Amino acid sequence: MVAGMTSYQRQHGNPEVYPARVRLSDISPYEGAATAAYMKGVEAISESLMRYNAVVIELGRNDAAIIRCGLEASRLFFRNHPLSRGLYIYRAGRAVEDSDSSPPCIAEVFRCLGKAARAALCAIARHLRLRTDVFNHLLDDIPLPINEASSSMLVATYIHDSMQTAKGAIGCGNPSLNAEFEKGLLTLISSDIPGLQVCDPNGRWYLADSGLGTSSVLLLTGKALSHSTAGLRPAATYRAASDLTSAAGCVGRTSFAFRLMPRSNAILDCSSISAAGHVIPHSYIPISVNQFMDELSAEDGLCNHSNSIYVEQNNQNKEVSLRSLLSDPISGSFLEDAMAVSCGHSFGGLMLRKVMESSRCSLCRAEIETRSMIPNLALRAAASVVRHEDDRKLFHNAALRKRRKEMGDQTDLGKRINKEMDDITSDGGQQRVIQYPFSVNEKVVIKGNRRTPGKFVGKEAVITSQCLNGWYLLKITSSGESVRLQYRSLQKLSASQTNEEKCTSEPIQTNS
Repeated sequence: MVAGMTSYQRQHGNPEVYPARVRLSDISPYEGAATAAYMKGVEAISESLMRYNAVVIELGRNDAAIIRCGLEASRLFFRNHPLSRGLYIYRAGRAVEDSDSSPPCIAEVFRCLGKAARAALCAIARHLRLRTDVFNHLLDDIPLPINEASSSMLVATYIHDSMQTAKGAIGCGNPSLNAEFEKGLLTLISSDIPGLQVCDPNGRWYLADSGLGTSSVLLLTGKALSHSTAGLRPAATYRAASDLTSAAGCVGRTSFAFRLMPRSNAILDCSSISAAGHVIPHSYIPISVNQFMDELSAEDGLCNHSNSIYVEQNNQNKEVSLRSLLSDPISGSFLEDAMAVSCGHSFGGLMLRKVMESSRCSLCRAEIETRSMIPNLALRAAASVVRHEDDRKLFHNAALRKRRKEMGDQTDLGKRINKEMDDITSDGGQQRVIQYPFSVNEKVVIKGNRRTPGKFVGKEAVITSQCLNGWYLLKITSSGESVRLQYRSLQKLSASQTNEEKCTSEPIQTNS
């Protein structure tokens, strides 16, 4: 692989950095027995994500053919549709408008990459000692319910060599030195030309999709997965390499980015991570997906994209180190019982008990006198303030979720009422107004239609009340039964029928 390295890699990349390559067929049978190949693939994915923040998934022959055909068809589509500006977003289940045209094979590519993303997510869960289906409650149902669009999306992009100042490598990034991250769970990227740099945990940038080809996809983790795993799988940071297309002597770059997104009404929490024995920092509180995405969008709007990625990493490291100082490394609880020992270090919780049992500092290994320990009031106060702030955020999030649920219930009720009260319906492209030709206590004859029970056809009835959308509640004259029918099934009694009824009801008088 090093022998096939491009000139751009020699100049700008790290030649020794290459994400692991894992075959999709090895991690696909995650529901069956844990075979040796499956466990090896799970370990390779986890190790590559920890070392490189990325991993390469090798597709099967059929899936690779679908991706290759999709990239070629999308390139031709964007060339023939300049008004699309080289960007198309596809969601399964979304209603297609008459004027909406999409690249060929886009639905097949969506299904192909969606299958690969779910298999990779299950493999990540397995390595964290979780059930393989632990994240399924965050994903869309398969198959999708009728009239429901998927939360996940497929972004198809085309970047011409003269459009390098426009979109980035996967349709949402800016070129040059600006760094970005994905908001969802996982992102799978496939392109016909390499052009995506990823930052590894050591802060080094490397060309992650070099030599990828159309038979493999690059996997990146997102912010939603990072929150759901309490930071055990941090979000990858990437940027577009703006001079790759011109360096390769090509006329443009076509790419697919499948974003595995959580459902908007789901809750991101780390309860499964805690149940597996991992320590959960207090900053990872349960939060709704809607609010989580809103906060990420707000951060994008406030941050200056010209800042270096190292500034962002330093800020994150400061926050983590602050919470590590205020938390017990064993139990994760705040040090509201912190005690200072003779060597100057402070402990609390389970670590304090361990130090007292061994009479030795766990940090500097100095012998301590347990009787000389004094309370660290400053550390206790700081831990208490941070804990109260986390509790406030948790209460705020819970109240916000409750308010949104109530608003959603009111919205659904309003939609149902509006649907029932709407008297205008569409019939063959023309507008038809539902009428109420009958009044209460009026006598009618049930002429019937395909929805009318046969036993009521031809019967006379009296209208007892008027319902919505042209429906009436009637009482059968002969039997006294009640039935609810629409006005189309009814017919007014004619004058002859009314006279005949009057004659039959009046007694016959005879001459004595």
